[in-house]
Amino acid sequence: MKRRTWLRLASGGLVSLPLAGCGLDLMASSGDNLTIYGARPEAITEGVIAAFEESHPHWRGKVRVLTMGAQDVLARIGAEKARPQADIWWGGTPQQFEQAVADELLTPAARDVVEAIPAEFRGEDNLWLGEMRVVQMIFYNPEMLTPDQAPRDWDDLIRPEHRGNILIRDVASSGTMRGIFCAMIWREGQPDGDPGPGYEWLRQLDANTKAYTANPTDLYLRVNRQEAAISVWNLQDTLVQRDLGMAMEPVIPSSGAPMLMDGVGKVRGGPNSKGADEFLRFLLSSDVQQGLADDFFQYPTIPLERTPQWLADLEVTEMPVDWDEVNRHQDEWFEYWAENIQGRG
Repeated sequence: MKRRTWLRLASGGLVSLPLAGCGLDLMASSGDNLTIYGARPEAITEGVIAAFEESHPHWRGKVRVLTMGAQDVLARIGAEKARPQADIWWGGTPQQFEQAVADELLTPAARDVVEAIPAEFRGEDNLWLGEMRVVQMIFYNPEMLTPDQAPRDWDDLIRPEHRGNILIRDVASSGTMRGIFCAMIWREGQPDGDPGPGYEWLRQLDANTKAYTANPTDLYLRVNRQEAAISVWNLQDTLVQRDLGMAMEPVIPSSGAPMLMDGVGKVRGGPNSKGADEFLRFLLSSDVQQGLADDFFQYPTIPLERTPQWLADLEVTEMPVDWDEVNRHQDEWFEYWAENIQGRG
């Protein structure tokens, strides 16, 4: 594992955060605590929060994180609208954040926090902020497939030789998977916008899918255990898990990769508004974002002082997707997929 230099303290030791990913019994919120609902990998949230607590000692032991899928975060803060329990939502797609805007679940962060992010990466009325760009791609277990055998593009996933050799993250609770599936429906439906060809593509993918895993960790472990060789996910998490020793090799699809944003927002009416701004100011600082780019393969939206080599070498053809059109139809698309396609292959 590479050294996470930016997390190192003056004493030279790494800090762990025992409360990251804690259960509901520890999640009681008050103005004395800072509560984050997070959809980012725990390897990242633990490191960032540990560094935040070290540089802000008055928060030591008071930052609490509940990790879940981004769609679950959206549902939870919606259910808690009358009595918000979280201060920050960390990790989700523009589509999910815009739904939260429509449902009046978010409030603007402090002006200096907002202005740290270029205007093109901010949500409506600055109610959420794009922290990073996310490349959606394919990965495979290199102990099971050679590069020549592995899929190189999206349509390779539906070839008959891969039947029963694909694992997919549960789509309903995952912003990443919803983004990928929506991009496929949109792509297949051009130029007239008919979702039918996209549904057929997903039907063929379902026929090749061995199982839908409950969460990202389950996905990583099952591919690593060689239960199946192939999946689709985002580049950052795949590179992080490979760096941690998982047998996962990324493939940037040759025809183009959907590029999403992953964002962060401040929950409207959260118990600790000032604490939320303090954490967001830290998270979106140039030093922290540089560290995340250097050590965790993050593709920040803010300009970097130094481009890490992995990012300088990255060659991605972006798949053109009309995300506004996706936003208008994604609920009906997923209702159809869940009722007529999932698990029926």
